[in-house]
Amino acid sequence: MPPRVARLSHVIGVDDAPFARDHRGDVPIVGTVFAGLRLEGVLSTRVRRDGRNATPAIAAMIRGSRFYAQAHVVMLQGIAVAGFNVVDIAALRDALALPIVVVARRLPNLDAIRDALLSRVRGGRRKWALIERAGPMEPVAGVYVQRAGISLEDTSALISRLSVHGHLPEPLRAAHLIAGGLTTGESRGRA
Repeated sequence: MPPRVARLSHVIGVDDAPFARDHRGDVPIVGTVFAGLRLEGVLSTRVRRDGRNATPAIAAMIRGSRFYAQAHVVMLQGIAVAGFNVVDIAALRDALALPIVVVARRLPNLDAIRDALLSRVRGGRRKWALIERAGPMEPVAGVYVQRAGISLEDTSALISRLSVHGHLPEPLRAAHLIAGGLTTGESRGRA
């Protein structure tokens, strides 16, 4: 089991940027690096809309940064970025040797996701298998999580400690705001 939550002070939050419904191609991904509640840095990469490269792209973004050596946990806002580019959280945990926590504000409609993946998305079976392999969403600290390499108890304590303005942890809230501002010129929506 990884170290107790008190030692998990350096967190990287990852979120994708908004994109137009008819957009094809790459979508920006933003990583925010936090030491406790202080923003220490910002990372970025791009992944293919509905593609298969989210896991290696996020791993490369983090591993290639000067912040990687101090990182303790990676948080993702949702298991899929850029539409249906599903992150393999076990592979990301292994590539980075860090715990991974997926956070969702509300319980996703898994039936609708499965139907969309299996009927309309290229490689949908493989992507659905990654979602299933990540395990069920678990309610914790006002949000829902999937996790790899960290206990539910430590996940709850970490999210509670990092959630200052609502239930969303600051690393994810900041990544969401920055990604929106970069893409649309200003952040909008709920953060």
